[in-house]
Amino acid sequence: MPKSIEVREYMRVPHTVKQNITVSAASQVILKHRLSGILVVDEDEQLVGMLSELDCMRAIVSAVYNGNTPGAEMVEHVMTKDVAVNHPGEDILTVAAQMLSSKHRRRPLIENGKLVGQISCRQLLSAIKDFGGQ
Repeated sequence: MPKSIEVREYMRVPHTVKQNITVSAASQVILKHRLSGILVVDEDEQLVGMLSELDCMRAIVSAVYNGNTPGAEMVEHVMTKDVAVNHPGEDILTVAAQMLSSKHRRRPLIENGKLVGQISCRQLLSAIKDFGGQ
């Protein structure tokens, strides 16, 4: 069996937003960087959640239907707070299997309690291709 590849070799520095900004502001970051979602951090840069395009759309549509200002809701109220994380030293196949079972497209990477990166399906596909030697 070929040598294992650690996630750290393919991780990227993630785009983040603060939990205390509006959904509208976070949506602009997502659109500007062409992301399907973004990691949410607190004032100390600690990971507190994840915000997807669908979370933003759900909040905006709900506001319209309820007669509220679209996009004015705070990110902390619509983000996913229960976020699975991995360590940069983990094997890519293990992380890929976990992501498949949870149906998540990205996974924050935490080392010594700090957000150090993110791995997405795209980076994992590239890593698996390299791992398999194809």
